[in-house]
Amino acid sequence: MSFLHQLKNQASALQTQRSVLDHQLESKTEQVEAACRSVQSYLQDLAHQLTVIEPESAQFSLDGKTPWPPMKQVDFRVDFRRKMVRDREVFDYIAMGWRIVPKMGQPVGGLVRVNFPTEQQRVEARLAMGPVKHDRREVRHPEKGSLLEVRYEYITQTRGSVMVQADHERAQLHFRLLNTSGFETVTATWPALRVDQAMLDELAKRIVAQPNTFV
Repeated sequence: MSFLHQLKNQASALQTQRSVLDHQLESKTEQVEAACRSVQSYLQDLAHQLTVIEPESAQFSLDGKTPWPPMKQVDFRVDFRRKMVRDREVFDYIAMGWRIVPKMGQPVGGLVRVNFPTEQQRVEARLAMGPVKHDRREVRHPEKGSLLEVRYEYITQTRGSVMVQADHERAQLHFRLLNTSGFETVTATWPALRVDQAMLDELAKRIVAQPNTFV
């Protein structure tokens, strides 16, 4: 066998391998695109219904001790972005966001005090979720100057959201949920082929603080 013939065999094998990989990637892309279309349609319909219903939210508290008043979820909105992959326009992400406000009346002021670093970190992490409008003030010993406590004055209003990131290479959807069960960030990854009505219903239950199996 000539050297040129060996090179031809090598090139042919590589072309076959690349063709198989391209076919697999195209199949995964189709799965993700179909799943994203389902998610987009479902969330748009869900946002419309929930904006009318204004469902109650889960209980909120910055320090785990001082509860916020009963809250509700309002003004649901859906957005999405697309991107170019291998000369094709595909989904980048789909997102739904909403405001979380008192069930009765307008947002009101609140105050929490912390005097341990771990408590301070927890409160500040929760304040950043949404975010929550607040003022921070350190209280120090009048003579020693040592830190006695940190006071956070805040307004009882925040935001919730669902972000769905498309992963075409792995045929997956990555979900990031913000403040769907109090102050928290939760992530979950679902294979595109498992994104169906039942799965999205579980997501909806999670959003409206009902028992669910989404996460």
